[in-house]
Amino acid sequence: MNSSNLPRISITYCTQCQWLLRSAWMAQELLSTFGTDLGAVALVPGTGGIFQVHYDDSLLWDRKVDGGFPDAKALKQRVRDRLDPQRDLGHIDRGRPGAGPDA
Repeated sequence: MNSSNLPRISITYCTQCQWLLRSAWMAQELLSTFGTDLGAVALVPGTGGIFQVHYDDSLLWDRKVDGGFPDAKALKQRVRDRLDPQRDLGHIDRGRPGAGPDA
């Protein structure tokens, strides 16, 4: 499939707050988990304490609304829920309703 048809994730982070490394780590986590199912994971510099994650044009996480930063588990689950709700994320999904007998 052409990568232009795949969903794009953008992580907008505050340069004043020095959140580049946190953003890069989250991008790496998403790419490690979803790989070629994503068209791109972009880091977008911003200011004013911003930390937002968008899936295409939809807001998945906003630090100010959601009360801080997502952990890798929460972010991966939100991306999965948009990308492929039936996808099993392995140990991340333990305890999730409908995750199977080993959950």
